[in-house]
Amino acid sequence: MADNDNFAKGDYVVYPAHGVGLIEGVETQTISGMEIKLYAISFEKERMRLKIPMMKAKESGLRKLCTANRMKDAIKVLKGKARIRRTMWSRRAQEYELKINSGNPVLIAEVLRDLKRSNDDTEQSYSERQIYQSALERLAREVAAVDKTSEEQATMRLEKIMGTEGNAKSVVANDDIRKAA
Repeated sequence: MADNDNFAKGDYVVYPAHGVGLIEGVETQTISGMEIKLYAISFEKERMRLKIPMMKAKESGLRKLCTANRMKDAIKVLKGKARIRRTMWSRRAQEYELKINSGNPVLIAEVLRDLKRSNDDTEQSYSERQIYQSALERLAREVAAVDKTSEEQATMRLEKIMGTEGNAKSVVANDDIRKAA
């Protein structure tokens, strides 16, 4: 991705640790006597602003939204069979968090695929639900930005693909509860 350091105001970008953000502009600040150009990025969902030095953008993993083909790869992974490994949950949870924070939609889709529960009898633990929710929100935001739809529509689309549409209502309800708290 050679064009990673050519972002303009109004571009949607993905920062690995925070997901989809909007470039608000390029600012120049003097830090330790040096003038440094910074990308000002807002993450609406987290109500957060982040400034990244332009010269460190590529190194930090800042990238443009994925292409439609890359998103198709992620969707293909979602449709796949879950890979349940018999390692300790703490180890798997750590690996899942790393995949989510990689910002790579295919890796995030792997987390969703492996943690999805449709009509299984097995109950998910609280931490499994939290990681699943985190992965779903992260992927849904990028799907929404790529498809130019709402995050809710993207979430419903992803859950329909995974066969977990019944859970979409609880996801929205959980989000409403978190906002109210």
